[in-house]
Amino acid sequence: MRFEVQKSPMAPFHIRQYQERDRKRVLDLFSQGMEEHIPATFYHALMLPRTLLLLLGAPLALVLMSGSWFLAILCTFCLLLSLWLLARYPWRNYVDTCLRADMADITKSYLSGRGSCFWVAESGEQVAGIVGALPVKDPPLGRKQLQLFRLSVSLQHRGLGIAKALVRTVLQFARDQGYSEVVLYTGRIQRGAVAVYQNMGFQETGTSFLNIVSKFLDVSVVHFRLLWHGTYATILTGSSSADEKCIFSCSLDSNLFDVKWKDWGREVLQFI
Repeated sequence: MRFEVQKSPMAPFHIRQYQERDRKRVLDLFSQGMEEHIPATFYHALMLPRTLLLLLGAPLALVLMSGSWFLAILCTFCLLLSLWLLARYPWRNYVDTCLRADMADITKSYLSGRGSCFWVAESGEQVAGIVGALPVKDPPLGRKQLQLFRLSVSLQHRGLGIAKALVRTVLQFARDQGYSEVVLYTGRIQRGAVAVYQNMGFQETGTSFLNIVSKFLDVSVVHFRLLWHGTYATILTGSSSADEKCIFSCSLDSNLFDVKWKDWGREVLQFI
């Protein structure tokens, strides 16, 4: 499987394998990419009916019982602060867990075997994006699954097609290594990532919660899967710009496919 991505000369980038000199920037990018979802999580939790009921009911009850508006305002402040800390907890906890697990030694975790890898997207000698891939340890019977991990793109480099290019790199690697499907998990609140995966043909297979705090905040994890099998597949670029055109040919199930570029930004893999 091979592909070539043609980009605007205004925003060049290339994807290469991770090197140890990238470590600090990779960890910073990953941590910042996760923690930037804290405000969205806070707002999402704030808009939940049970939260609004608590924010209105508790101060009102204090006013009725004590007649003090100061206590009501203090109660509201404490409730909002508690909600912010709760919204921050799942992301901080997730980052800490990852930094103690696979991200503690990226070379050992991702580059010690043939079935896994970790890539960085480099733009202007800066690490602009990251993604990793590991084999699923206990896949369903008869399936060979590769799991996509740690996809993140820096704020200043978004909108350049880097995320899509990183995902395509994982898909190429999966095909080259003989995997039958690619799976991944991402937070529902990560709307940008969810849109990228859906637009590239991934299908939602389920949802779950990381912990009881995530369940209380209604911040679910979405399970995605992309199968190689089938007679066709569709990839949505999510852009109507012709600056990024993809020439993408591959062999899936012993049939040759070709990506046809469409003016409205849709790429369709069709038989040729």
